[in-house]
Formats: sequence, structure tokens, C-alpha cells
Amino acid sequence: MVNIMQRVKRAILQDMQFSKKSQNLNSSVSPVECYVCGKGLEDGHSITAKTLPNGIVLFCDVHYSMQ
Repeated sequence: MVNIMQRVKRAILQDMQFSKKSQNLNSSVSPVECYVCGKGLEDGHSITAKTLPNGIVLFCDVHYSMQ
């Protein structure tokens, strides 16, 4: 049996819009972690957003499939 090392790929996506007028822009960040277990990218999980009636919730690859 051959062991193959898995590479962990991380990606952050951000939608940016630039205005022609000079103005101050505010932004914020928060950890990307599963709503159920609290695990995230640093734990080797992929994170997916799902829109629920009470808002957008993030799930790891384990808990997203249960929804």
C-alpha cells in the first residue's frame, strides 16, 4: 500500500469594489470556522457557506454533508 501525502490548500475569496470617488472604506475579518464544531482551515477542513432562514452559516466538510 502506498501512502500519498495530501496537500492542504487554503484560499480566501474577497469581493472588492472600487469607487471613483475618494472615500474611507471599512472592512473586518473573522475566523472561518464551522458553526457546529468550530474547526476551520487551520485544522485541515474545507469550509462552505450555506444560507439558512436565520442567515448565512459556515460548515466544515464533515458537517455540511449532514445538512
